[in-house]
Amino acid sequence: MEAGVCRLSIMPVRRDPSHQSEMVSQLLFGEHYLIVAFSENKEWAKIINFYDAYEGWIAVNQVNEISKEYYDQISHSDYKICLDVTNTILLGKVPSTICIGSIIPITSNELFNMEEKLAFTGDSKSLSQQREIEFILGIAHKYLNTPYLWGGRSPFGIDCSGFVQMVFKIGGYKIPRDCSMQITKGIEVKLEESKPGDLVFIHNKDGKMDHVGILLEDHKIIHASGKVRIDQLDEKGICHQSTRIYTHFNPIIRRIV
Repeated sequence: MEAGVCRLSIMPVRRDPSHQSEMVSQLLFGEHYLIVAFSENKEWAKIINFYDAYEGWIAVNQVNEISKEYYDQISHSDYKICLDVTNTILLGKVPSTICIGSIIPITSNELFNMEEKLAFTGDSKSLSQQREIEFILGIAHKYLNTPYLWGGRSPFGIDCSGFVQMVFKIGGYKIPRDCSMQITKGIEVKLEESKPGDLVFIHNKDGKMDHVGILLEDHKIIHASGKVRIDQLDEKGICHQSTRIYTHFNPIIRRIV
């Protein structure tokens, strides 16, 4: 095996080759990856996700192997990305449920020779098409009330940096997986100069930067904390809209778009 493509709705990516190991990320339908190593028992494959170069372990019995040639073809194809929270895709006449952010191997290139028979009638856009901030914020609102899940990237469970990455990926902007890398992108702006769509990086009570969200109008922030929710932001940090208690502190704001 040299490469694979996710042909399940969601696949866990783990830190170590074990089902008991921490889930550090997820693959969604249509995401492809290189296989760089196998566990000693050959039950786990270490992969590098093409989109964000994120590494981790997936179960071999969930691998859908593809040729290196098909991997290269996928890597240079401007596929569609799903905009529906959930929908159904027919792959070889067999229905599969997919979610928002999944990659649909359909392209406008008439010369494209796809290896798989596929049918999809839902809402989608081209991966490379960069959309306006209003569109990006609309996508962010589709994730409202998604439960927080460490390592998650789907509307059934998502973490703070996964939420930000997926929203901007759907909008056509590529940013890293973790907030420690996301904070290196864009330019820093002051709170009084901030605009909707800016990224807000926040520190915890111990002073460690470990949280990120997306700025909305009127200095509100949409972020994954317990669930994807909307709270108030000021110079001190994030104030929980219901309890009025500050949960995150000392915001740093960076503009990606």
